[in-house]
Amino acid sequence: MCTTCGCGTDEVKLEGGNAGHGHGHEHVHADGTRHSHEHGHDPAHEHGHSHAADEGHGHSHAPGLSATRRVQIEQDILSRNNAYAHENRQHLAGHGIFALNLVSGPGSGKTTLLCKTITMLAGLPVAVIEGDQQTSMDAERIRATGAPAVQINTGKGCHLDAHMVGHAMSRLGLKDDSLLMIENVGNLVCPAAFDLGEAHKVVILSVTEGEDKPIKYPDMFRAASLMLLNKIDLLPHLDFDVEAALGYARRVNPRIRVIQLSATRGEGMDEWLQFLRDGLASAVAAKQETVDSLRQRIAQLEAQLASTPAQG
Repeated sequence: MCTTCGCGTDEVKLEGGNAGHGHGHEHVHADGTRHSHEHGHDPAHEHGHSHAADEGHGHSHAPGLSATRRVQIEQDILSRNNAYAHENRQHLAGHGIFALNLVSGPGSGKTTLLCKTITMLAGLPVAVIEGDQQTSMDAERIRATGAPAVQINTGKGCHLDAHMVGHAMSRLGLKDDSLLMIENVGNLVCPAAFDLGEAHKVVILSVTEGEDKPIKYPDMFRAASLMLLNKIDLLPHLDFDVEAALGYARRVNPRIRVIQLSATRGEGMDEWLQFLRDGLASAVAAKQETVDSLRQRIAQLEAQLASTPAQG
């Protein structure tokens, strides 16, 4: 069991392979270089979990596992995850890729929203990483739109982590100056704690859920930069208080941006698509700025070398 969130440690599977049980591991760096290393079965290193084999079962309530030890394990887990997230972020930034981590409870309409988004962004390169406990159904739906997608099955795990995502990124062969959409496992608790290297967490709340979700699950809404209030076409048929939902979201996160939309009817989609285009433009500009800065620095060093008298 994971001491951070209590989820199981069933084998994680990357579509067409394995996401981390005794295998070689390759990471792609921002400069395009790669390094590989072999490692055995270390759950805390592999996918952010620790079995704590010598001290109970690693569950938060495991007998014999002290509170101090639990805290230390959780800190180690998140520290290792953050190191992988940093590598992911460096790679994405170096290639002008705008990545979003889409989080929500089950049934919010994430996959439908993604399919609609990809279709409406015709001409822009988009790739998708799909996270579910089992099946590849959502990845198949994404691929039917023409976008490349990789499925990660987490087994008993209830969230993606940065190490899994790093492997999926390598499998996708991401294009420069593109969008990467990461659809996390449906869960409003655990994904809040795990940085995947994304530019933003985007939390999706559908009007078929309660308007009090933001204060029931504050960590998720606090971690998100953007909230998409989805399925607003159903509002005439529901007893859902939009203003209360927005108020609760801003109570836990005063800076959160909100877009109200319907993925099926298209309402609000233009604002969402503009958010994506703006984010991609910023990522591409930041990449170019870094390239220009490096070129300028190289030119300065070459000028210094040229002006230095040769030593006899």
